[in-house]
Amino acid sequence: MNVHVPVLLEEATDLLTGNRGKVYLDCTLGGGGHARRILEKVPDSYLIGIDLDEDVIEVAVGNLKEFEGRFSVYKANFRDLDLVLREEGIEKVDGILFDLGVSMFQIKSERGFSFQRDSPLDMRMDKDQKLTAYDVVNRYPEGELERILREYGEERLSGRIARAIVRRREKKPIETTGELVDVVLSVYPERLKHGRIHPATRVFQAIRIEVNRELENLKTALEKTPELLNPGGRIVVISFHSLEDRIVKRFLKERADVFKILTKKPITPSDEEIRVNPASRSAKLRAGERI
Repeated sequence: MNVHVPVLLEEATDLLTGNRGKVYLDCTLGGGGHARRILEKVPDSYLIGIDLDEDVIEVAVGNLKEFEGRFSVYKANFRDLDLVLREEGIEKVDGILFDLGVSMFQIKSERGFSFQRDSPLDMRMDKDQKLTAYDVVNRYPEGELERILREYGEERLSGRIARAIVRRREKKPIETTGELVDVVLSVYPERLKHGRIHPATRVFQAIRIEVNRELENLKTALEKTPELLNPGGRIVVISFHSLEDRIVKRFLKERADVFKILTKKPITPSDEEIRVNPASRSAKLRAGERI
């Protein structure tokens, strides 16, 4: 089986299946780690998995092959979860899971998700879509770049970085992750270059969010969940940065008429999980139950 380390595995699947439901929807299938655990925990359950990335879907199907007949998989954007269920012939489910992190398969791919490996500026989760990180970096106006870095990356030096990107691309296009990192480092003061977080982290996050329309898709998907959950059905969301967490927190709070909040405070990984899987350190889990 392919190695895949799902974040907050027991916490997420315990909460999701605590209602002993029968049908679950995993909106971010990834390598199939959470899906596998759900199928193990509830032996008579059925799971529908969604993912945008066909390479990752192939891995997940391999990891779930022993549960053949108990799951189905769709290549789709999770904002279309209602259309997927309609295609499956299912009106409502007992649990919906979102794990919003970029999978290790994507980080280790040659698609430019990581600043730690030099690869083409791509960052598309769906290889069929047109917009790429190259387009954002080389074609967006300076003001729009600054806004994206400030809003999606919460980057304090957004204006300076946007200006530096525009100056660099006037000479030649910025084609690789390494070239983009060089631009970011050229702007950062020496004293800030060696902090806990690499200077390029927020820039890459911001561009990835823009390329994949991550925040708009999350808002759209969440708004559809109340109508797709049976009474007692649960929604579990694992987020990895404050922008996503804020959206989830606000959604559950504003929909107090349909959701009982199951997590007064977000659940975070244990010290042991962070030690074994450092990528989990920023994860926050929130959950609600359909009234």
